[in-house]
Amino acid sequence: MIGYLVIRLSQSLLVLMIMSFVIYSLIGLMPGDPIDLMISSDPYMTSEDAAHLRSLYGLDLPIYERYWNWLMSALGGDFGYSRLYNQPVAQVLVPALMNSVQLLVVALVLSISVAVPAGVLAAYRQRSVFDYSVNLFAFAGISIPQFWLGLMLIMLFAVLLGWLPAGGIAPEGAPLGEQLRYLLLPAITLTMTSIGSHARYIRSAMLEVLRQDYIRTARAKGAGASRVIWRHALRNALIPFVTVLALDFGFLFSGALIVETIFAWPGMGKLIFDAIMGNDYNLALLSLMLATALVLTGNLLADLAYAWLDPRIKLGSRG
Repeated sequence: MIGYLVIRLSQSLLVLMIMSFVIYSLIGLMPGDPIDLMISSDPYMTSEDAAHLRSLYGLDLPIYERYWNWLMSALGGDFGYSRLYNQPVAQVLVPALMNSVQLLVVALVLSISVAVPAGVLAAYRQRSVFDYSVNLFAFAGISIPQFWLGLMLIMLFAVLLGWLPAGGIAPEGAPLGEQLRYLLLPAITLTMTSIGSHARYIRSAMLEVLRQDYIRTARAKGAGASRVIWRHALRNALIPFVTVLALDFGFLFSGALIVETIFAWPGMGKLIFDAIMGNDYNLALLSLMLATALVLTGNLLADLAYAWLDPRIKLGSRG
């Protein structure tokens, strides 16, 4: 296990190094730089002043030299300053990351809590009314756009009923009930749009597992329906579902842009979008690097979950 973790962490560091250069190069190829923005905002700045500033900040160097200087500073813990927020990049990222964790963990827990039992029961009662209802709800959840669902929830619960705030985040130090009021609508939006796909994956995996020989053997030995489903079948059906969760893990932290924008939730998705649109190179680079690290972390956790769900899977084995 330790050797496997060392190999995987080494591979992850190599991927991060390669992605850091790719992302840095792509951002460097974007039109305009901070000096161009300063020129557009200061009509008295001459071309000599701009050339001096580019030389001062190293923007006139080749891309590989600029990347090397950034990498050495990053390894020393200096990720630069954010142009938009006028703060160190790390100080801007940490609150946004915590907000995304708060929102997305709640959405994932709610989605799994509903999707897993619904998918299991739909597979067990195949072609029943309950199965058709779950399929209908799943296809509706997959088909409904996030922005439309979010706007409809705002119209209903914030505008018409006035029960919940339309957006934003609870003030710092607010009681737990007030924090939940601000969290509820964006969490429900993410949950409703992910339950459908999760339920479909669980249902299809359960249908395949329930046809296996060992399930028939367990039933022939007198095992009850509850034991067969929840102990024998579900554990094996969760293996492909873990792969889906691993993909969602990195995507949700960086890709919940639509929901975060609609509800003005200051999370990672909105931060990455604002950094790219505002030419905040340092903030955009570190945000995308963090999203890459989260995807790699999700894949590692999925591999560990495979070995836990199925003891026959040996980590690091080639057989």
